[in-house]
Amino acid sequence: MYYIQPPPYHMPMYNPYYNMYSGYNPYYPGRPVYGWGPPQPPIALRDYGPQPYVVDIERATAQNDTFRTALWTGTYLQLTLMSINGGDQIGLEMHPDVDQFIRIEEGQGLVKMGNSKDTLDYQANLYDGYAALIPAGIWHNVINTGPTPLKLYSIYAPPEHPWGTVHRTKQEAEEAQRHTQA
Repeated sequence: MYYIQPPPYHMPMYNPYYNMYSGYNPYYPGRPVYGWGPPQPPIALRDYGPQPYVVDIERATAQNDTFRTALWTGTYLQLTLMSINGGDQIGLEMHPDVDQFIRIEEGQGLVKMGNSKDTLDYQANLYDGYAALIPAGIWHNVINTGPTPLKLYSIYAPPEHPWGTVHRTKQEAEEAQRHTQA
């Protein structure tokens, strides 16, 4: 019986699927490649609805530093960006006729949901890339459990906030909510 020895360990084996140039960025050597070309300018964060609109949602969400900014408001749908400070929360709320989708882009949090504000019997941890779907009529709250801002975007169907809504802080959002209820 013949034993075939492997090549010496210092000798690289040929791999037809490896491309040594796949991560090379000719504009900024040593930087990871997220796309070709120079860095992109900041996205103007304002309400673009109801016109057709395309956006790099991850970059827009990461760039947002306001508590809530409506990025697109249409007749049947609304996209908002949110940044919740470390240890803070959105606040307990319920939308009787609005379904809500929340996606976390940065940070970590906890979502609590239930049929009444006193019985939030469903809870789950949220991390980068996680989504929470909240049916109309369900009480819910999102709490930032980390030290850094929790960056997320939320889709409401139908829209929950007026066109062009920008709440720089949570206090601004609470004050606007009190004015609409009065």
